[in-house]
Amino acid sequence: MIGYFGYLLLGFIVILLLSAIRILREYERGVVFMLGRFWKVKGPGLIIIIPVVQTMERVDLRTIVMDVPSQDVISRDNVSVKVNAVIYFRVMDPEKAIIQVENFYEATSQLAQTTLRSVLGQHELDDMLAERDKLNADIQKILDQQTDAWGIKVANVEIKHVDIDESMIRAIAKQAEAERLRRAKVILAEGEEQAAEKLRQAAVILSTQPESMQLRYLQTLNEIGSDKNTTIVFPLPIDIIGSLVKKLKE
Repeated sequence: MIGYFGYLLLGFIVILLLSAIRILREYERGVVFMLGRFWKVKGPGLIIIIPVVQTMERVDLRTIVMDVPSQDVISRDNVSVKVNAVIYFRVMDPEKAIIQVENFYEATSQLAQTTLRSVLGQHELDDMLAERDKLNADIQKILDQQTDAWGIKVANVEIKHVDIDESMIRAIAKQAEAERLRRAKVILAEGEEQAAEKLRQAAVILSTQPESMQLRYLQTLNEIGSDKNTTIVFPLPIDIIGSLVKKLKE
């Protein structure tokens, strides 16, 4: 019969065998170390690890969505804003992600926060509001270059919110209103300039063709007389007076 120590030994062997078995999902990889030194990357599927001699670190290869906490940023035109963003990245090299950095998730988060403040601080407030696509691309490029040594690929960066102080919102509204008034005055001035040019051209044409002037004169009288309650007093055209005077002198 198996004694007490026999059962104890059997239980120890079972526990040892169970601890040696690892199952990795399709999106997981295992970075295996043997006696503290890197051995190989394994997975997915069933993995056997020699207890005590070997250890394994799991790495998730799926795209990670990281929310960057709101950061206080002072723009180049000295406007204080709060900006937060979201970053999409994934581990491309499990070996580097485990060996080259202590905690790749925390390291990427801290790097994203400092990069966000650094890049946005070089731009004015108008750029943050109107050129987000360009700023997203700049931040993504910088992060991707710096995390490459950790085996991480930053796929995308999106600025979510740019929170502005209430007093600055009112100032921006006043600025927008002033800009609309300026454009309206410019459009009005351009319209008057075009109308004046057309009148000048018409005057040149009428001065070279007196008959046209007479027709315009009669057309104007017709327009004024369309209202039956209107009494029109108009002088005799000068060219007719001139012809009569010429006839009398003869």
